[in-house]
Amino acid sequence: MDIGSDSFDREVIETSKTHPVVVDFWAPWCGPCRTLGPVLEKVAAAFGGRVKLVKINSDENQELSAAFGVRSIPNVIAFRDGRAVAQFTGALAEAQVRAFFDKLLPSAAEVALRRAEEAFAAQNLDEAEQLLAQVPRDFELEARIAALEHGITYGRAGQNGPGETELRARLTADADDHEARLALANLYGGQRRYREAMEELIELVRRARTWRDGAARTQLLALFTLAAGDTALVAEYRRKLASALH
Repeated sequence: MDIGSDSFDREVIETSKTHPVVVDFWAPWCGPCRTLGPVLEKVAAAFGGRVKLVKINSDENQELSAAFGVRSIPNVIAFRDGRAVAQFTGALAEAQVRAFFDKLLPSAAEVALRRAEEAFAAQNLDEAEQLLAQVPRDFELEARIAALEHGITYGRAGQNGPGETELRARLTADADDHEARLALANLYGGQRRYREAMEELIELVRRARTWRDGAARTQLLALFTLAAGDTALVAEYRRKLASALH
């Protein structure tokens, strides 16, 4: 598929959030590009749609080339989860191209974690917990695993703990009731009211940053991962956290 600046966000950034996208920066006058192109197409076809291949004429899309630091072609850049994660330049052999594609596919641990995340998103807490217990420990996935563990805890708190009215009353009576504030943040988190949860946790950081070994900060970092799809919200509260810690 040939694309340009007008369709880059849709065909590359957004698509890469569901499966990897390989972008081939090339030009018609480039000999190595003509050699590499068919190899990329053959390997992409062998992956049966698990990795999407798109081509960008670097001469016709110089702003995109500049944005991704393309200085020589062919330059192949792989995208996952909305960002560039790997690249190579030059006309590689088929075996090397195949190895490049292989590394883009999710590991067994990531596939299992995604199933658990999908169950959590559907508010099936029992299923999410059971699936999460089956996820092999993987250092690269630790942040997401920890975030999902916190998310399940939030959900349980919303189901079994004190209600919002009771917790608000406790905070009205004593603004330094840290247990109530943390419980309220957990309740909001379980209801996906992430802004309200983050606001309570920021207030807890301001009032007692070291309480429970920095529990509020730990909870915030987990929420940043859970709410990663709302980049503006996460960026806003990362700034607030930095300010509160200074």
